[in-house]
Amino acid sequence: MGGVRAPADTTTDGFRSGFACFIGRPNVGKSTLMNALVGTKVAITSSRPQTTRRAIRGIVHRPDAQLIVVDTPGLHKPKTLLGERLDSLVRSTLTEVDAIGFCVPADQPVGPGDRFIARELAGVKRTPIVAIVTKTDLATPQQVAEQLLAVGRLGEFADIVPCSAADGFQVDLVGDLLIGHLPAGAPLYPEGDLTDEPEQVLMAELIREAALEGVRDELPHSIAVVVDDVAPREGRGDLVDVYAHLFVERPSQKGIIIGHKGERLRAVGAAARKQIEALLGTRVYLDLRIKVLKDWQRDPKQLRRLGFYD
Repeated sequence: MGGVRAPADTTTDGFRSGFACFIGRPNVGKSTLMNALVGTKVAITSSRPQTTRRAIRGIVHRPDAQLIVVDTPGLHKPKTLLGERLDSLVRSTLTEVDAIGFCVPADQPVGPGDRFIARELAGVKRTPIVAIVTKTDLATPQQVAEQLLAVGRLGEFADIVPCSAADGFQVDLVGDLLIGHLPAGAPLYPEGDLTDEPEQVLMAELIREAALEGVRDELPHSIAVVVDDVAPREGRGDLVDVYAHLFVERPSQKGIIIGHKGERLRAVGAAARKQIEALLGTRVYLDLRIKVLKDWQRDPKQLRRLGFYD
């Protein structure tokens, strides 16, 4: 999990600490739920499937516990090398956590994707699994009740709980249930830390989130972002320069991102700059350029360049 766990502190009587990951098919609300638990935005969200591409960690601080939530990409049947690597990331994460949250949305029938993941989880031994019925705000009470029964038929779970990250319904209870499965031990991160993601990675994700809004269905998978440099403007203590590249796979996609007379790219830059300024707490100049990397999702060399390692 990116480091050696600190030894339990016997002076922290009753304190629990550890890792829990969220798993589910794409677009079931995993990132939104993690953000709600942490109390701030540490993972980008979008209505586009496969928004999450990394195992993002959010840190939940409680008086009696510290829960590190790992938000994973949606598990699916991959069509590209990128997809294969994302699925491999999910499976390796499952072996490294103390508890698993299996997310199924309340507003959609249980489908093949949910059953596929349930079969995967059936092979996970000794790690408690909490089934979480998400997005209850989008379903009627009867739909929620029926979904709880349907999810219960998918496998053996330590707990089954409905919640809504959008309106806060039972989010704290989800945290309580996951914490209940953590081992005793001292905090693993300092008080106040909300994620261990490097700022440049968070900035790249915020740019990608802005680029995902309003694009055509075929584009989301083809967008990748790398922040090349971040530096205070010389002689200006109130301004930070951020230089980034947005990569697509074909020249036609570049045109879509740029938009008519550059309008769309300017809108992406403005939205991303606002989010980055909130992250850094200072004014930002964002230099955003677009480059075509042909079929990067299928090219091992380009995947490594973009940070997706085997």
